[in-house]
Amino acid sequence: MSKRYLLAASALLTLCTFSISVTADDEAAPAGSGVSYYKDIRPIFQSHCQGCHQPAKQGGQYIMTDFSQLLRGGESQEAAIVPGKPDESFLISLITPVDGEAEMPKGTKPLSSVEIDLVRQWIEEGAENDAPASTQPKFSAENPPIYNAAPVITSVDFSPDGKYLAVSGYHEVLIHHADGSGLAARLVGLSERIETARFSPDSSKIAVTGGSPGRMGELQVWQVEGSKLLFAKTIGYDTLYGANWSPDGSLISYGCPDNTSHALKVEDGQEVLFNGAHDGWVLDTVFSVNGDHLVTVSRDRSMKLINVPTQRFIDNVTSITPGALKGGLNSVDRHPSKDELLCGGADGVPKVYKMFRDKARRIGDDFNLIRAYPALQGRIFSTQFSKDGTKVVSGSSFNGAGQVKIANYEDGKEISSVDLDGGIFSVAFHPDGNTVAAAGFGGEVHLIEVATGNIIKSFVPVAIEAAVAGAAEE
Repeated sequence: MSKRYLLAASALLTLCTFSISVTADDEAAPAGSGVSYYKDIRPIFQSHCQGCHQPAKQGGQYIMTDFSQLLRGGESQEAAIVPGKPDESFLISLITPVDGEAEMPKGTKPLSSVEIDLVRQWIEEGAENDAPASTQPKFSAENPPIYNAAPVITSVDFSPDGKYLAVSGYHEVLIHHADGSGLAARLVGLSERIETARFSPDSSKIAVTGGSPGRMGELQVWQVEGSKLLFAKTIGYDTLYGANWSPDGSLISYGCPDNTSHALKVEDGQEVLFNGAHDGWVLDTVFSVNGDHLVTVSRDRSMKLINVPTQRFIDNVTSITPGALKGGLNSVDRHPSKDELLCGGADGVPKVYKMFRDKARRIGDDFNLIRAYPALQGRIFSTQFSKDGTKVVSGSSFNGAGQVKIANYEDGKEISSVDLDGGIFSVAFHPDGNTVAAAGFGGEVHLIEVATGNIIKSFVPVAIEAAVAGAAEE
């Protein structure tokens, strides 16, 4: 499972050189006495509406991420917004509750009276768009990103059926055939940064966490067949991390930079777990074998155990002694059939812990530790068990170089090791256990033979096009 720090974040925006520039037109209009679309209205639509009304999921054929289409409306053919006339604006009738219920947002509680009044006032004042041009959506399935350089790759994941490899890109997840023979699909969404893309246990869906740094976090759930966005939820004001599925595929967990951990039901998107036990960004999550506990890791140097039904913090799995851990934890995975946890972080040493304590806690103890594996150079950003639980893999980054190590689970002996150009931010076992995918700062996906450490194939997951002269001035 893979987690990354700000190095990957900033590099992703640097290396994905799309000819986009910020000009004077990109600056938001000065704040006035009226209601601002950018500051007041857009956040309401972003939080409650845009998950179902965007290019990838056009509920009612209505797109709310494009301002001209926001005004025009959808399949009803009625103008959604008539500037200066809120009572003639179809959107107002949809969001206004009758007997405590409103048509929109669908399947959830209505907007508050304060939010509705803001939208009415904005329309009454002329429904002007003062949003910076840089905040307008630029990509869709019909207009996917064009790459001038390979993107930093923050997530790779094989489908459990062994058919596909999901690779993070810019504004999208790229679905490749598992052998690296070519691209099968592109899942283009609103999030600029993709932090995690995880296949469901039955391979039919993909959960994606990411967002736009400093502006929004987003969870997307896609149906693999047909590349269909099932739902998207805007959450908070920074990118989300560490998506994972419960063993039965009914729940998705994720972590936030505000130190909180969450889980929601896939069926209806309703949150069933919220916990704030950590003191740092929550970077990865994993469920117990029977799905009734969630384990989370954070930059605060701890791995925590949370009961899902009660949402309560239960225990620190790792030692709580100051100095016992050498830095934050970035990644956690659970053994396929045991409640044992593989984690990795700043100290470069993969370790396996028991999920549940069987001895009373004492100051200075690390009783849950089962074993440590051969150390890697630098920080570990990703760790994973093989599907049969017999092997573990870890990937690290140090001074611009990457390293991947594969070891036996039971005795901790190293099987193979490979050094790579560019830090490694994500590793994943193919279900057959014979191949590992590794990727990171260099922008290439490496398929590695487990037994020997030999690179079977390396490929850039996107098509690279030459920069267009003069594009920066557009």
